[in-house]
Amino acid sequence: MSDLPKQAQIVIIGGGVMGASTAYHLARRGCREVVLLERSPVFGSGATGKCAGGIRYQFSTEVNIRLSQLSLPMLERFEEETGQALHLQWPGYLFLLTSEAEIEQARRTVALQHRLGVLTEWLSGDEVRRWLPQLAAEDVLVATFYAREGLADPHGVVNGYIQAGRRLGVQALTDTSVTGIEVQAGRVAAVQTSRGRITCEVVVNAAGPWSAVVSGMVNVPLPVTPIRRQLLTTTPLPEIPPNFPVVIDLAQGLGFHREGEGLLTGMSNPDEPPGFDESVDEDWELVHLEAAIKRLPLLAGAGRLAHWAGLYEMTPDHHPIYGPVSGLAGYYLVTGFSGHGFMHGPISGLLLAEIILDGRATTLNVSMLDYERFSQNRLIREHNVI
Repeated sequence: MSDLPKQAQIVIIGGGVMGASTAYHLARRGCREVVLLERSPVFGSGATGKCAGGIRYQFSTEVNIRLSQLSLPMLERFEEETGQALHLQWPGYLFLLTSEAEIEQARRTVALQHRLGVLTEWLSGDEVRRWLPQLAAEDVLVATFYAREGLADPHGVVNGYIQAGRRLGVQALTDTSVTGIEVQAGRVAAVQTSRGRITCEVVVNAAGPWSAVVSGMVNVPLPVTPIRRQLLTTTPLPEIPPNFPVVIDLAQGLGFHREGEGLLTGMSNPDEPPGFDESVDEDWELVHLEAAIKRLPLLAGAGRLAHWAGLYEMTPDHHPIYGPVSGLAGYYLVTGFSGHGFMHGPISGLLLAEIILDGRATTLNVSMLDYERFSQNRLIREHNVI
């Protein structure tokens, strides 16, 4: 285990995709005293490592679409930049729409996507049924599909940024819990950890579902709520074709995609209470499986290969929080991604590095996603979240 430094310029709390990306991009800009702290034995073992790995452009707000337009190409050139292979897959995302209200919202969303250059396709219910006869899709009225969407390896992204950051001088430490943050004269001064104290000028809260707990250490209330989500994988299903897309049943919050020779599937529980429980809710898993089998009947013949639960970091408007907090110099946030953080991790680290070093993000204007928007009632609603 590496020694804990006694001082640093920047301390980043949280070793998932946000922390790893931010550390790398700061080091790439020339910062030589960057310390990344992860409480677990392995980087990316929290929310990042438990996500499904989806990457897509089909969002309902301009800022989320633009984040994808910057972040996904970064994943495409990731191996060239970091040396880490990601094994990207591009089966496309298919959103099933089963009500007129969903279609009306989708019309606005697709029009926005087209205006921004994301040429999402409309498919009729009949086209969906002809393409994917495995689905029980009698109630599907229309669907939206974009082919250049798919899946990436979360562990590969985190590992790539960690290793590339270390080559640039980042001190990335595991098994190091943050126990306190010291404030002096209105600015952060030090981070207390389970292994000692680090004096610093900047603290970055990249703690994901735990970011509100970290923010409590400096008495900054953070509207980020942890919500459990769970996934399972199946034994092989040879009936699933190689071109099977990532299927999203938006009304039910149900999704599935190919995972190896079987499927990965999950469904959000609208009544899930906030909290840090990451055990699998067996009762909800049965509800989920019943809905999944109803939509994809061949699942009834599959066995369960594995199942697990992780945490979403939800904000009231399902958008992240970037940047400083007024009244506390040196304290920065990159959190609250509400279930779509992994795919925006690459660009988010770059943007936060710009905010810290240049005073604002220049690659993309994300000033509307500041901390103060919650108290000023400037929320921006994202509809395409499951």
